[in-house]
Amino acid sequence: MTFLSSGLKQLQMINKKTNFWYISSFAVSLFVAIPILTVFSSYFSSTSEYMELLKTTFLKDYILNSAVILVGVLILTFIFGVLSAYFVSFYSFWGVNFFKWALILSFAVPAYIYAYSLTAFFENYGSLFSLLTWIFGEYNYNKHIPKFDGMFGVIISMSFSLFGYVYVLTRASFYHQSNNLIEVSKNLGLTAKESFFRIILPSARPAIVAGLSLVAMECLSDFGTVSFFSVSTLTTGIYNSWLAFDDLNTANQLSFILLIVILSLFFVENYSRGGAKYHQNTNAGFHKIPKIELKGTKSLYPIFFCSIIFLLSFIFPLSQMIYWTAKFPKYFQDTNILELNLNTLLLVFLASSILICLAFLINFGNRISKSKMLDNLSMFSISGYAIPGVILAVAFISFFSWFSDILTNNFGITSIKSIFIGSIFGLIAAYFVRFYSLAFNGIKSSYLKINQSIDDSSYLLGYSKFRTFRKIHFPNLKNSIYLIGILIAIEIIKELPITLILRPFNFETFATKAYAYASQDLLEAAALPSLFLIFWSTILIFFTSKHILSEK
Repeated sequence: MTFLSSGLKQLQMINKKTNFWYISSFAVSLFVAIPILTVFSSYFSSTSEYMELLKTTFLKDYILNSAVILVGVLILTFIFGVLSAYFVSFYSFWGVNFFKWALILSFAVPAYIYAYSLTAFFENYGSLFSLLTWIFGEYNYNKHIPKFDGMFGVIISMSFSLFGYVYVLTRASFYHQSNNLIEVSKNLGLTAKESFFRIILPSARPAIVAGLSLVAMECLSDFGTVSFFSVSTLTTGIYNSWLAFDDLNTANQLSFILLIVILSLFFVENYSRGGAKYHQNTNAGFHKIPKIELKGTKSLYPIFFCSIIFLLSFIFPLSQMIYWTAKFPKYFQDTNILELNLNTLLLVFLASSILICLAFLINFGNRISKSKMLDNLSMFSISGYAIPGVILAVAFISFFSWFSDILTNNFGITSIKSIFIGSIFGLIAAYFVRFYSLAFNGIKSSYLKINQSIDDSSYLLGYSKFRTFRKIHFPNLKNSIYLIGILIAIEIIKELPITLILRPFNFETFATKAYAYASQDLLEAAALPSLFLIFWSTILIFFTSKHILSEK
């Protein structure tokens, strides 16, 4: 009885402390939701003259160009991702183990860097011209070399950069498909082609839709690629409205339009994952689907397809950057590589640490408070990952400009704007909102594996909430930190618009330096920072490949 009494007293003390965790979780979730609320509130703001001008001139072109790019990228990423996943999942051929992880290296090459490589290789007197001249001698090859620019260049660059989303999710779905379905299709006499279209592909529909939804969100939020190819889309319209025309109101209005489209895709992706089951659970457990061994000429088809995808998505841009760097060594002197490394790694370390710590705080706060409202706010706030970087930057500026005016007019405080805009702190805060979803969902998925009864038992044993977290939760969650930290690092290294708009004066990262050179038509100079960006991303992807391609 004494033991139970002490346990009940401990539970009463814990309930009094719950308010702290609840308030902390609520405050962080609300901060993450601020940019989303800012963009939505802009819909009710008065429309500027520039917005009225856009409605009668370029707005239709912005929307049409965004739609054409979206459809083109979705078609190509579907073909690249699904076919490559199908080959490495169901067939055994020479090099299959290599292609299984090599195809995810496309994540290391942002679309805007792929665009630099594509343009330089096929432009007049570019790399292809030099290669043909070296092999076949002097001739006017330019009239025979295809040009990848404009809309076509955007679609090609994004497709080879983003197909990895479809590949990774589809491959995981293929691997976990029921062996019974495959055996039934064989017993019915279906050919491999018929089984693919009638059994395998429909079963993987949720994973394919999820992958394509992520591709769509990345595609619509892209700024660097469309800006480089001078294709006017909603993202470039937002950027130009704010910087070129100094019209923050119009930038917010365009942000609202784009955000509605992207959030629709975000909810479609969530709905597809939460629908009906497309796999079978058997009492006998999971049986790995035996791969069909291909030899001779039959193996050439998957080898050729996977090789082409790997070469074009990773080796091609990497080789172009290495070629430029070796050919123009003078840019080593003009580019402060040490400073770029320190700046980029500083942002990675600070943002990753803060994201992981606060994601732990919020997940723990949600777990012990058991508040439905807090859960809903947390789920709403993670949609920040669906906000394009350019929208997030504009929303940050809008909100803190408004907040700064209130503090200045009522309390005489004038420093709040400089804290969040044009500073490292503001940049980290924007990263926090943008990539909070990665940290929150990563830790939440691990938390779901810890039974709530374990917490209740620890409280009855006299453990405080913090001690329960330190002794029980953290040891079970620490393995997630490694993967989450690296995924956030990869995203921050490649992030362009947020860093470009919110960075301190004269503060450069690999992404902003490469963009600055490319915007001045100095593509050769952009090679060195681009190469380091690809290098760091590749290293991080290599360390996470066993988690991304896990077959457990």
